[in-house]
Amino acid sequence: MGHWGGEELSGDHVLAFRISGESRTFIGEKMYLLKPGSIGLLRKNTLYKMVTFPQPDGRPFQTIAIYLGQDLLKRISTQDTIVADVPYTGEPAIDLSQDIFLKGFFDSLMPYFTSGVSLNQGLAELKTREAISLLLQHNSRLKNLLFDFSEPFKIDLGAFMAQNFIYHIPLAQFARLSGRSLTTFKRDFKKVFDDAPERWIRRKRLERAHELIAGKKQSPVQVYAEVGFESLSHFSFAFKQHFGYNPSELD
Repeated sequence: MGHWGGEELSGDHVLAFRISGESRTFIGEKMYLLKPGSIGLLRKNTLYKMVTFPQPDGRPFQTIAIYLGQDLLKRISTQDTIVADVPYTGEPAIDLSQDIFLKGFFDSLMPYFTSGVSLNQGLAELKTREAISLLLQHNSRLKNLLFDFSEPFKIDLGAFMAQNFIYHIPLAQFARLSGRSLTTFKRDFKKVFDDAPERWIRRKRLERAHELIAGKKQSPVQVYAEVGFESLSHFSFAFKQHFGYNPSELD
């Protein structure tokens, strides 16, 4: 059985290498599978859910993740005169597993991971700069992803919430990602859905859970985290309160 875990909002771009085990990352309607040896780049400000699995031989899920911080990227942009040409419109998660140079880069980090010796600050920045250079070598157009420092612009709220209501993040984060202040978000939400955000989100999560349990024969323990609840007990209480019966009665 898998383990739900990981942050649900990446504030920085993340470059990750899977050492052992595998993960299934859900972004909107898509699922991305990372197996041992896989390399992936996740765009900043991406909402995601991840379930991790150990290997069949019992080796635990292990990964190396490099967070490409905005401060460092801004320094590189100034020093090397690298700027985004146009807004990035590609996939929020990119498979880089076939890049032999990135594979070699992560091989160079493995001794630190296996020995327990930490990178000092200077070496950590040097290796992060190396990773950024290799990403640009892989595809120069990735500069439009890496060096875009603009804030999210105002987007269609109905489509955004329909895709992202399952993510357990504060309303302020929903507001920012939709390009709004919290006050404007609540006002626009009322216009679009004729309901308060918290009530609408709760109802949509419960309806999705009902669909997964009744229609796809998943168990309550399988779905509660997937639809945005923090605990099975909280989910079961809310489910019975909304539908009038326990989710286990559908299982």
